[in-house]
Amino acid sequence: MQEKATRITDKATRGNASQFFVAGELCRRGLVAVVTLGNTANTDILCSNREGTRFVHIQVKTFVPGSATVSVGEKAERGYGDKFIWVLAGIPHVDSGDDFTYFIIPAKEVAHNVTRAHQKWLAESGKNGRERKDSSVRTIHLPPKSSYSGWNIEEYRNRWDIIENLWLPGTNDQPQRHPTHRNEGSR
Repeated sequence: MQEKATRITDKATRGNASQFFVAGELCRRGLVAVVTLGNTANTDILCSNREGTRFVHIQVKTFVPGSATVSVGEKAERGYGDKFIWVLAGIPHVDSGDDFTYFIIPAKEVAHNVTRAHQKWLAESGKNGRERKDSSVRTIHLPPKSSYSGWNIEEYRNRWDIIENLWLPGTNDQPQRHPTHRNEGSR
């Protein structure tokens, strides 16, 4: 007799699971990925080339597919440099038919757009024309929605090449955008 799988509702458990799914996707692509288990500030996964000569720090934020936003917090306003990538990981419930969804975004893009959207949100009036108060909450709107500043992250869906291309010869460790990219499903 099989028991029905229970849903992961605990935020920490879902977040931990998503880090391992992201690490698995990176390893599947021939990279080395180590989940830090919360032991490294601002880095959920440390990823390197096979030679161990180049590294990238990855921050993972989890959402359930179909959600309108994903919370990223104030630290999303910091660019951290070219070796820092955000992966927004849509991890479906076990009993759902939804696909895994990943958005791979350079930290500088996240910082610029999250800051811009938050400033615009603050400048607008809240309910009944009241002035909005600042808080530590920062979110990224998920497709098909766009942020307050008009940023739509659809172009980053399954863009594992952003990480893979960090180590191509002649890239000077800079992420490269391809005119066409793999929009392959994951898992």
